[in-house]
Amino acid sequence: MKRIILFLTVILSLNSQAQQRPKLVVGIVVDQMKMEYLYRFSDDFSANGFKRLMNNGYTFHNMHYNYVPTYTAPGHASIYTGATPSTHGIVGNDWFNKATGKNMYCTDDASVKMVGEGTEKEGAMSPRNLLSTTITDELRMATNFKSKVIGLSIKDRGAILPAGHFANWAFWYSSTGSFISSTFYGASLPNWVTEFNQEKRYMNYINKGWNLLKPLSTYNESLADDNPYEGKLDKANGPVFPYDLAKIYKEKGADVLRTTPFGNDILADLAMKAIEKEELGKDDITDFLTVSFSSTDYVGHTFGPRSIELQDTYLRLDQNLDQFLNYLDKTVGKDNYLVFLTADHAGAENPNYLKDNKYNVKNVPTKGFVESLKKFSNETFGVDLILDYSNFNVFFNLDLVKQKGLELTKVKESFRGFLMTQEHIKRVYTEEEILASSGDDYFLSFIAKGYDPKQNGELVILDKTGYMEYQATGTTHGSPNSYDTHVPLLFYGWHVPKGELHAKTYITQIAPTLSQMLKIPFTNGTESEVLETLLDK
Repeated sequence: MKRIILFLTVILSLNSQAQQRPKLVVGIVVDQMKMEYLYRFSDDFSANGFKRLMNNGYTFHNMHYNYVPTYTAPGHASIYTGATPSTHGIVGNDWFNKATGKNMYCTDDASVKMVGEGTEKEGAMSPRNLLSTTITDELRMATNFKSKVIGLSIKDRGAILPAGHFANWAFWYSSTGSFISSTFYGASLPNWVTEFNQEKRYMNYINKGWNLLKPLSTYNESLADDNPYEGKLDKANGPVFPYDLAKIYKEKGADVLRTTPFGNDILADLAMKAIEKEELGKDDITDFLTVSFSSTDYVGHTFGPRSIELQDTYLRLDQNLDQFLNYLDKTVGKDNYLVFLTADHAGAENPNYLKDNKYNVKNVPTKGFVESLKKFSNETFGVDLILDYSNFNVFFNLDLVKQKGLELTKVKESFRGFLMTQEHIKRVYTEEEILASSGDDYFLSFIAKGYDPKQNGELVILDKTGYMEYQATGTTHGSPNSYDTHVPLLFYGWHVPKGELHAKTYITQIAPTLSQMLKIPFTNGTESEVLETLLDK
């Protein structure tokens, strides 16, 4: 009898452990973060921000995106759905939609209205264009909608897509300096958000200005403060510290905060306020907070990956993480929360910087490239057949092709021949080749995973490595090359072993791994490949 009782006790204990979940999951996305930043800036980080996650959690050193385009909206959607754009439908930040013949934005929703203070366009947003469920959706359903899910970001897409279809709330920053939402989530802002907005915290940062966090000598991992590869925050002055944000505010308004480290500061403040006021992690039903730090992307685009401005932004973000993790310790408890940190994409080196260092590449202005396409069309077919060019996709005016009695296959091949004469282009794929992809062609597999035949173009272009369709300063992203796909992934907290992995892993493995850790259903679009080293006991 004693043996039977002992056996039943063990079984019940194991079953109890199997159902255990953390009280709070926090998903952190750092917009445009390269894994390399964790190495390059390591000596200047504190012990309690990024290093705390790496030293006491699990680090995936070789995490990559497996599709193109590597942009913000597809990145956030892929992290949280465990799927790629060909499945979840978010094929860009904005794109020309072949099915409708119109341009669309990833989270546009004309059926909803803004809640809060901003412009109507800023608030008419929802996740309706996302075709797959998210890990946050599955958690809500698995708990009979008792879990709370809240999404926060400076960018609308960074808040809305991770929070999913069933979120309690998503909040994003408006041009007025307030955080707003839409009627998709509720009729009016929660009182605590209204009170947060009334404090106008953004003005504290603007009035203080932006100077270096540490002595200039600390920033020896970056180029000189004033270099030719940086864009300008202040049109009247060069890209040098200190920045008079009060002066720029008079010209640009509260939007200036986005392109400073202080967009991250105010978002971290909002995240802690959300945990407090929404009582996240206060009971045994798992809640989920998604936080996307966008200012790293704005700063990266403007100043580039080798700028002191970018390094200063990451040193300050390290402090934000330190403060936030300590807050979680105190309010939720050290063993009660699970954190993961990753990025929605990385970013390229500035081509002019590479060229000046004897690498034969350059940036390609998109406007001039589109003009050359139209000129070729007029000279070859006597008419402009280009309906749109965006996100590396060429769209033809199919009605005009038909009216002129042209054979579409020959039109595609003619344009492919012309495109292959362009210096910056490596390959050109047709719609038929993309849909017939076997996966054997490395680059074509990226394009196929990011391609939706109902929305994308008739041709997709692959640029040569190192080239960039962008302005001469700063940087961008979007390619299948490692400088755009290689991002960090750090897991920390509840049931996370200490360790690291250098084998290649993919961003689409995050959501199904969380499903296994939380013991809830997989998202409905995922291929269900998991990060086994996190799950091995």
